[in-house]
Amino acid sequence: MERLAGKVMLLSGTRRALAAFLAGLAGVLALPPFGFFAALFVSFTLLVWLLDGATGVPEAGFLRRLAPAFRIGWFFGFGYFVGGLWWLGNALLVEADDFAWALPFAVLGLPAFLALYYGLAAALARLFWSDGMGRIAALAFAFGIGEWLRATLFTGFPWNAVGYGAAPVPLLMQSAGIVGIAGLNALAVFVFAAPALLGTRRGRIPGLTLAALLFAAHVGYGWYALHVVPEPESGGKVVRLVQPVIDQAMKLDDSARAEIFERHLALSAAKPEGSGKRPDIIVWPETSIPFILTDNPDALARIATVLDDDQVLLAGAVRTESAGSGKAPRYYNSIYAIDGKGQIIGAADKVHLVPFGEYMPFADLFESLGVSPVAMPGGFSAASDHQILTAAGKAFYPLICYEAIFPSEIAATVDGASSLLNVTNDAWFGNSPGPYQHFLQARLTAVERGLPLIRGANNGISAVVDARGRVVSGLAYDVPDFVDATLPGRLTSAERLKWQGHAFPIVLAVLFAMAVISRLGFRNRVN
Repeated sequence: MERLAGKVMLLSGTRRALAAFLAGLAGVLALPPFGFFAALFVSFTLLVWLLDGATGVPEAGFLRRLAPAFRIGWFFGFGYFVGGLWWLGNALLVEADDFAWALPFAVLGLPAFLALYYGLAAALARLFWSDGMGRIAALAFAFGIGEWLRATLFTGFPWNAVGYGAAPVPLLMQSAGIVGIAGLNALAVFVFAAPALLGTRRGRIPGLTLAALLFAAHVGYGWYALHVVPEPESGGKVVRLVQPVIDQAMKLDDSARAEIFERHLALSAAKPEGSGKRPDIIVWPETSIPFILTDNPDALARIATVLDDDQVLLAGAVRTESAGSGKAPRYYNSIYAIDGKGQIIGAADKVHLVPFGEYMPFADLFESLGVSPVAMPGGFSAASDHQILTAAGKAFYPLICYEAIFPSEIAATVDGASSLLNVTNDAWFGNSPGPYQHFLQARLTAVERGLPLIRGANNGISAVVDARGRVVSGLAYDVPDFVDATLPGRLTSAERLKWQGHAFPIVLAVLFAMAVISRLGFRNRVN
């Protein structure tokens, strides 16, 4: 193994860049739909060995000394994000005549930008590099910082964070309930990078032992949480998820609106299978109502004919609001709550909008270049905060589309919500890894927040998930149907969430201390 490590460390030029790219690309196998988490052991082991050889010219300036490490981290990230996010280009092909020109920016430009975070992480790690376990701690610390920045800066985009690769199944998800996904990111890198110590004599035994203990704790706590901790009391209410599978091109066709609406209604009105209980709550996906509902009172009356008096419909829709005399109305990506009489009894608007999809950053500049948002003329407006929706005596915390991958933005108390409610439309991305990645990340959010998840998706994956991340009942991708399930109970406690808030800084502090101590010892040995 030392021989292999030496060969990797001595790579240079194009071969070094290609090796870093392929190492990142291999890590994609840990993500859905593959879920082969062992691939990240290969990825991060190679990254450590490549960084071992990333020594800058001693007499060069500070930045130039870190440049080799930055380049390795950037190529690693570029491979990881190209392999994990190529499917974003599918959204631009739905209206190819207007947006195919932007395909290279989505498939290559976004990964190139996101790779900057991994480049910075690699450069930061190299500042504290040593020849033993400390460099593994330095890499874990730096990637923890890098992933946190990626989830925060420029509205954030934490998609496919490293920690998700360490949690492909419920047994391996439970640690997120203790340290959060941010803490899991850093600890996962330490464990995944530890095999690099097999190519190093110094620090091999303590480093591998600590990594093995961390992995054993990860698995052991998962088993304990799933098999020993008592299950919470059921929420009692029966929820129906309607998955209509409407092709995105059809959703954009004005002449198909009536057919789309009726398809949702037919699935909502269907009798429960077997002796199943009639649903108390019916959930339609994001933007499932194909017109402005408040401009169509007949549509509300039609909904009333399908619902019983005590049933409630939670449906994704575009909501409008007057902006004042002479001004264009504001548009919101929303969820409506509609009772059995066809009355709108509540609404919640999306808070975290998708850049370039729902709003245009630097809109004036882009409009001068003839570029406008994909979604709506002028784009959507963002709500100031999340509004809890109440239906059938239960409170739901609404998360529209990719809001479900930002657990840190969900209020720490979650306002006493019975469940997370995530409605989405992943039809933009076709039968690609995208919907499967989205579903996994939403499940991890449920585990982190300790709340069950109701997830309604246009073409899948729709499911009711318990607070441990287990699928109670659901529909596979591209299956037009409905599914009924009893709402599971919640686990959230104030103490649990309070601990999560402290866990990430504690993890970083321990890793940083290990890296610094090792670095100081390395300097003393050299000198």
